Amino acid sequence: MEKKTKKVRQIDCKLITATVKKLFIKANTILGDDVVQALRSALASEESATGKQVLEKMIENANIACREKMPICQDTGLAVVFIEVGQDAHIVGGDLRTAIEEGVRLAYAEGFLRKSVCDPFTRKNTEDNTPAIIHIDIVEGNRLKIIAMPKGGGSENMSAAQMLVPAAGSEGIKKFVVEKVAHAGANPCPPVIIGVGIGGSLEEACILAKKALLRPVGEKNKRDERLAQMEKELYKSINDLGIGPGGLGGRISALAVNVEMMPCHIASLPVAVNIQCHVARHKELTI
Repeated sequence: MEKKTKKVRQIDCKLITATVKKLFIKANTILGDDVVQALRSALASEESATGKQVLEKMIENANIACREKMPICQDTGLAVVFIEVGQDAHIVGGDLRTAIEEGVRLAYAEGFLRKSVCDPFTRKNTEDNTPAIIHIDIVEGNRLKIIAMPKGGGSENMSAAQMLVPAAGSEGIKKFVVEKVAHAGANPCPPVIIGVGIGGSLEEACILAKKALLRPVGEKNKRDERLAQMEKELYKSINDLGIGPGGLGGRISALAVNVEMMPCHIASLPVAVNIQCHVARHKELTI
C-alpha cells in the first residue's frame, strides 16, 4: 500500500512577526486566569494581615492592568520565546529568527513596554528589547507553536544551577531548592512560582526549569508520580519558610513548585532552580 504523504504547510514570516508582537503585549498586560485564581486562593489561606493586604493589592493591580491595557509590572522582561516547529512546516518570506526578533521589537515599541536589554559590559541599552532568548524544538506535524515569556530581572537574578554529586539524591535536590528560595527572600517578589529542572546537562537542566514555569499553576506533574510527590514536599517546605507575600512575612511564600526531569550522565546530577515572581507572564498560540 502506498504511504500517505504528509501535507507541507507554508507559514509566512509576516504572520510569525504579528503573532509574536501580539503575544508579548498580551503577556505583559493580561495575567493568566490560573495565576489570578492562585492569588485568590492564597488570599483565602493567608494568615498574616499584612500578607492579605499585599495579596489584595496584587490582585487589584492585575485587574487594573487588564482593564486599562497597561503593563502589570514596570519590568516588562527579557523576551524569552519557546518555539515548536513542525517538521512539515515550511517557513517562507524570510527566516524564523529574524521574524521573531521583529515581533519582539514591534511589541516593545508599539506596546509602550520598557526596554530592558543592554550590553553586559557597557550597560548601553539596545533600545528595542532585542536580542530575544529563543529556544527552538523540532516536533511532528506542520504547525508552529509560539510561547512568549517576558521574564523579569528580579526573579531571574535569584535563579541558580548546580552540578550535585549523584549520591546527593532527591534529598540533596530538595535541600538545594529550599536553600535557594530561602536565600532569595523578598527579592523575586513573592509569592513565587518555582521551576525545577533535574537531569540532562548543565544547560538542559536550566531550560527544563524555565519550561516548568509554563505549566498551569496548580497542575501537578502528570508523567512521574515521584516528581509530583517532590513538588508537594517542596511546596510545603517553602511555604514553611515564612517569607510571605511581598517578603513581609506570612504563610504563602509560593503559589506552586513545578519539577521536570530527564536522564543524565552516570557521574552527574544537574539541578536548576528558576524562580518566577507572582507576575507569571506567558501567552501562547499555535499557527
